[in-house]
Amino acid sequence: MKQPAVTVEQFYTDHASELALNLIAGAEGLKKVIREPTVNRPGLAIAGFTRYFASKRIQALGSAETTYLKSLKPPERLERYDQLFSHRMPCVVFSRNLNPDRTFRAAAENARVPIFKTPLITMKFINLATLALELMFAPRGTEIGSMVDILGVGVIIRGESGIGKSECVLALIERGYSLVADDITKVSLIDNHYVVGTSMEITRDHMEVRGIGIINVAAMFGVRSIRQEKQVNLVVSLKPWEQGQDIDRLGMDDEFVEILGVKIPHITIPVRPGRDLARLIEVAAFQTKLKSSGYNPAKELNDRLIAKMATSQAR
Repeated sequence: MKQPAVTVEQFYTDHASELALNLIAGAEGLKKVIREPTVNRPGLAIAGFTRYFASKRIQALGSAETTYLKSLKPPERLERYDQLFSHRMPCVVFSRNLNPDRTFRAAAENARVPIFKTPLITMKFINLATLALELMFAPRGTEIGSMVDILGVGVIIRGESGIGKSECVLALIERGYSLVADDITKVSLIDNHYVVGTSMEITRDHMEVRGIGIINVAAMFGVRSIRQEKQVNLVVSLKPWEQGQDIDRLGMDDEFVEILGVKIPHITIPVRPGRDLARLIEVAAFQTKLKSSGYNPAKELNDRLIAKMATSQAR
């Protein structure tokens, strides 16, 4: 499980547009690392109490903080600035398009702390920035396999090279389902609870079909055939058919695989000529959806059989 290191530069590059961020000072500090995925309002630190100052977070200053700083006499204000920037903060963001005074900018430049401003109100910026940071800090990994969204069920299809994954994915797309990733699926752990899959940025919207080459799925099948990301709900492994192979025929025992520490339902489908793999994976996705709602047809049939045998024995 890989825990990414997030720099101020990455945060700014990825989210400057949605957060309306403008860099106004401290560009030399863009390589600083953000060590905690949340935002802090340094009101107590500005007032002089720094014992519990969350300096590893992005610092957000709004109207309350800037008005308080303006109320201080210049010597005291300078002392508070020096005290604030003695901590290794990643960056400071002024909300409501507020502008720091020259002394604040000079202190930030000297400490190499980037200063941004945004027109967003303080709480809206904090909420949006926290969501963005949680995604950036999410543990990540990769799964070898293609991913398709089948009526809201995110399915990763795995199997050895040449077994028919691409043909299967293509058939599912032709039936109206959406491609999430081809061949390699990037996965992220969200809220330590569920796994989300997406594609490599460079290959997004494209897939390789053996014998034909690279195709643009969105251009060929329309924008509805592409989904940027989806929660992983099921993993299907395609394996060559072997005589005497031990395959669960009833579905009584649930199988799971672990992705980023989360157990994901797993189904193995034997492959041999004549089997409609796309249809089988489609049914497997529907079955997973039913089970997640609390209905298990194998258990229902088993209960019927047990009740029938109990009735027969009573006679």
